[in-house]
Amino acid sequence: MEATVKTRPENEETMSATELQPFLHDARLSVAAPSFCAARPDGRIAGGADGFYHGDRRFLSRLEVGAPGVPNAPVATADGADGHTAFVTVLRGLAESTADPATTLERRRELHPGRLVERYTVRNAGARTARLRLQVRAESDFAAMDTVKAGRTGAPAVPETEPDGLRWSLGPLTAVLTLTPAPDHLDAATGTLRYDLELAPGQSWQAALECTADHRDGDLFPAAHATPWTEPRITGRDHALARWTARSHQDLRGLLLADPLRPADTFLAAGAPWFLTLFGRDSLWAARMLLPLGTDLAAGTLRTLARRQGRAVDPASEEQPGKILHEVRRAEQHLDAGSHLPPSYYGTADATPLWLVLLHDTWRWGLPADQVEELLPNAEAALDWLERYADADGDGFLEYVDSTGRGLSNQGWKDSSDGIRFRDGRIAEAPIALSEVQAYAHEAAVRTADLLEAFGRPGAAHWRRWARDLRQRFRDRFWTEDADGRYPVVALDRDKRPVDSIASNLGHLLGTGLLDETESALVAGRLTAPGMDSGFGLRTLDAATAGFNPLGYHTGSVWPHDTAVAVHGLARAGLHDAAAPLAAGLVRAAAAFDHRLPELFAGYPRDRYARPVPYPASCRPQAWAAASAVLVLQALLGLEADAPNRRLRVRDRLPAGYESLRIDGLTVAGLPIEVETDHTGAVRMRAPEGFGVTTVR
Repeated sequence: MEATVKTRPENEETMSATELQPFLHDARLSVAAPSFCAARPDGRIAGGADGFYHGDRRFLSRLEVGAPGVPNAPVATADGADGHTAFVTVLRGLAESTADPATTLERRRELHPGRLVERYTVRNAGARTARLRLQVRAESDFAAMDTVKAGRTGAPAVPETEPDGLRWSLGPLTAVLTLTPAPDHLDAATGTLRYDLELAPGQSWQAALECTADHRDGDLFPAAHATPWTEPRITGRDHALARWTARSHQDLRGLLLADPLRPADTFLAAGAPWFLTLFGRDSLWAARMLLPLGTDLAAGTLRTLARRQGRAVDPASEEQPGKILHEVRRAEQHLDAGSHLPPSYYGTADATPLWLVLLHDTWRWGLPADQVEELLPNAEAALDWLERYADADGDGFLEYVDSTGRGLSNQGWKDSSDGIRFRDGRIAEAPIALSEVQAYAHEAAVRTADLLEAFGRPGAAHWRRWARDLRQRFRDRFWTEDADGRYPVVALDRDKRPVDSIASNLGHLLGTGLLDETESALVAGRLTAPGMDSGFGLRTLDAATAGFNPLGYHTGSVWPHDTAVAVHGLARAGLHDAAAPLAAGLVRAAAAFDHRLPELFAGYPRDRYARPVPYPASCRPQAWAAASAVLVLQALLGLEADAPNRRLRVRDRLPAGYESLRIDGLTVAGLPIEVETDHTGAVRMRAPEGFGVTTVR
């Protein structure tokens, strides 16, 4: 996903607040894709990124409820399921005869695709009559998401009066707000609606607000109607992993979208608020992480992206035949660093090999053969892209460069302009060959060769040779040495110089087949060193690197998905002792964030701060951060599937701290898997009938 990286004019000492990306760390976000609501901790929608959004436009930019002249004291907030949130505020001084609060305003918010509902209850528990004017103030600016992300606002739209509310319109966009019962007073000029209330002791009053969002041209991606995976459940004793998994399941349901070309195919939007749409890399990783819960989401994601697979060479959008796209929006995105991304943008080096890997893994988890075979022509086109287009200079590595001057300068998952840098702090210049992209491509070639062979299609031998040659070239060019020994560098720059910083990209190499056993152990040693392991997860950049910043988007922060990928890679490489503390760090971090892990958080060490420090502009929820809970669970179990050959693999014992648990909701080929650990951590698995189980240490 594109990052926000500001450049400050030389003659400017400070930046206006209107030029800064809004912070979100204290916001309350509810998601029902393609809608979401961002508000203050007390429920107010009152500026910054706050708002009721639908399809990348803000339909309400203000929604405040209170009694003018009466001090508000927020006392409680509670998150419910499926976008429901409750807020309780004391209206101080009303009906009070002692120091005890007497009158409260309860605000219950429900979010549905295209619809925001709030139910208000004013209660008088005092001994006196409460007299108040309850006021609702609402505004709409219809601001586009890139405008909000840049710290700007749209001009407030002028509403029209409805019998029981207000209506705002701008071109194809319409927002309608209604109140039941109808307000006693309505002032369209100021967007205020009022009730005059008189509540006797013990009396309460209720009203309901509804705001609907409508785009005349329809939704770019509509809401999904069913959850395409089973619900994971961890029981037996109270455990933070169980609570993280449960909350993630809830959040992921809110991020589900459907392909309008075939609504039965669903995928996960990347995250709210900034990325609530189809992202190739993010949607692929999230679907891959959830494979132990079923193959339907992965199949829908594969098909949705296959329908939009590149077919022509278009430099403006970076489209090329066989290439998997980066993101889809309704309109061009104007990013704050001067970039302009077209509605369908293909500027990504890794989505294509990740698509191939997901197809293979989905087959191994039990996707029916006819559905796999249907996608093999797309797989062959993606392989062709690896060979014909991804290696522009013919050196045998996949690299990227923004040929337009307006797109993303970095096109791996660390896509901020300063995300790839040398150990001395210098920023690498494109074309850049990322280490993890070579790993993805190696795995894609080997795994797709298996698919081609299994389905009687030509090319398997060629792609195994291609992968073998890439592996050797990587060993020759990407490995370097420092005082602590050998390690793989992050990338090669435009002059083919090794970009020698130590970074979390290393974790993505593990388990892909690119490294041998000795090399994997060397990588594990680097990842678990204090400079990389913050105690809450992996830093994106080693703390000893020049330019390290704990609050840097890709230069020192912790991304949960990034750590989870490393944990899974370590487990696949058999390095479970190295994986366990990193997994434990993520579980600790999730608990500190009320089990809703954000997109990223600061990379300060755990021994300095007992709780992880938020990254202020982070998305929350984020698909791959939430899905990481399932990937970590899979890694701890060492669970691997080979449905075509009716085999499962699992560890014989989990690390300390995971004793006496029961895990339900796991599936293979649509059939349930049941797992238990006893008081010693020993694993017992009940596999589906006809499946053999291999137990490993």
